[in-house]
Amino acid sequence: YIFDDCFSSLDYQTDLKLRRALRDYLRGSTIIIVSQRVATIKDADRIFVLDEGQLIAQGTHEELMEKCEIYREIALSQLKLEEVRI
Repeated sequence: YIFDDCFSSLDYQTDLKLRRALRDYLRGSTIIIVSQRVATIKDADRIFVLDEGQLIAQGTHEELMEKCEIYREIALSQLKLEEVRI
């Protein structure tokens, strides 16, 4: 399943409820979520970071917070410090 930036117009709580429901409903399926909102993808098994169309990093949220400056800057600009989970 591919969800291409379809969560962007949802408020955070609705986004979270929908992602949890999809995870349970689609258990065992591959789910690809394209998003510019870190909160939407921070719990993903694998996050791919693109910059100007090029793959610059991949990993979990925690790994990217440590090793990818661009991802860290985006996350810190979008999330409250307690949500970042550094």
